[in-house]
Amino acid sequence: MFRALASVLLCCFFLEASFWVHFSYGDLTTCSGIVPMTERGDKISITDFGGVGDGQTLNTIAFRKAIYRIQHLRRRGGTLLFVPSGVYLTDSFNLTSHMTLYLARGAVIKATQDTSNWPLIAPLPSYGRGRERPGGRYMSFIHGDGLEDVVITGENGTIDGQGDIWWNMWRQRTLQFTRPSLVEFVNSRGIVISNVIFRNSPFWNIHPVYCSDVVIRYVTILAPPDSPNTDGIDPDSSSNVCIEDSFISTGDDLVAVKSGWDEYGIAYGRPSSYITVRRVTGSTPFAGVAVGSETSGGVENVLAENINLYNSGVGVHIKTNIGRGGVIKNITVSELFMENVRTGIKVAGDTGDHPDNNFNPNALPYVKDLTLKNIWGVNVQRAGWMHGIENATFTGICLSNVTLQGTTGPRPPSWNCNAIRGAAIEVSPRPCVELTSVEQSGSCASHS
Repeated sequence: MFRALASVLLCCFFLEASFWVHFSYGDLTTCSGIVPMTERGDKISITDFGGVGDGQTLNTIAFRKAIYRIQHLRRRGGTLLFVPSGVYLTDSFNLTSHMTLYLARGAVIKATQDTSNWPLIAPLPSYGRGRERPGGRYMSFIHGDGLEDVVITGENGTIDGQGDIWWNMWRQRTLQFTRPSLVEFVNSRGIVISNVIFRNSPFWNIHPVYCSDVVIRYVTILAPPDSPNTDGIDPDSSSNVCIEDSFISTGDDLVAVKSGWDEYGIAYGRPSSYITVRRVTGSTPFAGVAVGSETSGGVENVLAENINLYNSGVGVHIKTNIGRGGVIKNITVSELFMENVRTGIKVAGDTGDHPDNNFNPNALPYVKDLTLKNIWGVNVQRAGWMHGIENATFTGICLSNVTLQGTTGPRPPSWNCNAIRGAAIEVSPRPCVELTSVEQSGSCASHS
């Protein structure tokens, strides 16, 4: 009931158009103004190109023809491609610059489950290979590379990846290449995704990689809790990303900030920076807000606030590993409520695998200036687990006004810490001694 209610509430919003320089609309703070919505003067319908929404006709040619028309006619101000109510089965397809993909109420763009003709593309250079399998990877269902000024929006229509066939291939270990994301933008800028339901992604749901100026707002993202690796939104080596006012319930992290994998991410050297996550609600067996574990290009200046998590694995998870390299710094999570969660806060230097045996074991990641404040949890089994790396102690950790109540029983939830240094103000239950060191009290100076 909660999930349905949250979906309805979120779907009733409309996109307005801000970032670290925040704007307010009434009492609502938003970062969405970094990408203003574009009004398209030219409008076409998928039905003009033979699209049939009967759930059986394959519409691949119709989508490709419509987008070819947008790309080559280049109408001033771009073109809106309208998808009316109906179920439009299609293979994967590429978007183009200066276009809006608009899904009417009741419109469903549904991925075919015939994987034999799914396009293969090169691995991302910051990963060096597919994330799951060596070699290339399957192209995302809806894809964009080198684009600008692209909008995916509508009246809460649905993009359905029909991912169960891919999940079963993963479970049965018959995958030849890495599964496709539902929507991926590469080397693109000026992207807006709003007022759309994303369902049953084969792999990660929304993946902006090497992008800038991205707004994802008023979306609903749904996948079963046992669906493997169905992350909600993964900003990856991207900057100026605004994620707001959304409901996410998937089988993996709701939002995970990434920046490349071991030696490949170090060589590519593109960090994720200035990421805002605000007013996100959801549940997951894994983490609500995550950084990592692929962080080799570095992650900095992340703000997550007003987050509500239910029936989840971890509230906040900062995760990296030996061989990653990179610096994770200036991460702030505040106004976080969680209920029925296994671990409230987890900071780990031993998480995630390696792409091959060529990673550098001396490439140690550094984590510093992590602020966790105004956090409340009920029915939390373990308050915190914070383990850094010997010879690369995680520093500048501040916990302020954090209360994590356990399940009914005689013992409160516990903390477990190693190779970290920081400070704590008004934290219950009493944190580990590594978070009460005098020399680190400056970490919380602004919160006392």
